[in-house]
Amino acid sequence: MSGDADGIRALLTAWEAAVDEPEPLVIATSGSTGEPKRVVLSRRAMRASADATHARLGGPGEWELNLPPTYVAGVQVLYRTIRGGSSARRYVSLVPTQLVRSRAEWASLCAYDAVLVGGGPLDPDVRAEAEDAGVPVVQTYGMSETCGGCVYDGVPLDGVEVRIAEDGQVLLRGPMLFDGYQDEPERTAAAFRDGWLVTNDLGHWAEDGRLKVDARLDDLINSGGVKVPPQAVEQMLARRFGAEVAVVGVPDEEWGQRVVAILARRDVSLSDVREAVEPRTWAPRALVAVDALPRLENGKPDRVALTRMAADA
Repeated sequence: MSGDADGIRALLTAWEAAVDEPEPLVIATSGSTGEPKRVVLSRRAMRASADATHARLGGPGEWELNLPPTYVAGVQVLYRTIRGGSSARRYVSLVPTQLVRSRAEWASLCAYDAVLVGGGPLDPDVRAEAEDAGVPVVQTYGMSETCGGCVYDGVPLDGVEVRIAEDGQVLLRGPMLFDGYQDEPERTAAAFRDGWLVTNDLGHWAEDGRLKVDARLDDLINSGGVKVPPQAVEQMLARRFGAEVAVVGVPDEEWGQRVVAILARRDVSLSDVREAVEPRTWAPRALVAVDALPRLENGKPDRVALTRMAADA
């Protein structure tokens, strides 16, 4: 999809009102880790996603748009309001960075019936702090291929099935799955395993029965034979230094891949960073200090740019 929010809202309104099944939406992924994909989403899938979301949250509501309207999260904000109709309930969707940066305005978020936070890992300490302030946080997990979030606070939405494969990958199945990648049949076939969507995310079932997503399979850094999950290291460093941080791997002759931390603070040394990480085998071997992390339009870290920065340094 393309255009501004008003134009996309008008298109979605006509699309939803069509008597027969209309042509599907085609939504580009953010391309945060490489080449964007063009994801084909049917109205049946979008309806299933929107209706399951409203059922989980307590009913339809008005959604406030704070995300780019051309990516799946922003499209869903517009579509859910169209699908749900007029309601007194109020919802908003944010990415974790927006929640952190709006800390001074958290009182205003308390007026919403739910504040969905997705598109990336949410630091548990940030969530706890926000909830203590009265913000009704709901952490979502999903992707463009599932019409956005399909697991809320670790619990699949109605109709969604989740399975952990033998290799630790999260597999998904349900009525909100995409139809494929536009004009890429081989890539589409590779995305499925016996009818299940292969997410490339590693996860496990916690003791309370909720899904916990641990890391991206293609993000794992193999340094000296040790598999380093960058998200876990990022959370340790964010808690210790209270700043935005990214951890990436770059080629290294000795280690295979070198773990590099990119930290939005200039008063922290590499030794400080290494001491903050356990186990020590996960500790970064290089540090890049920046004023701010490069981000994509949708607020996600631009991992391609981050890796380039780490390699250049």
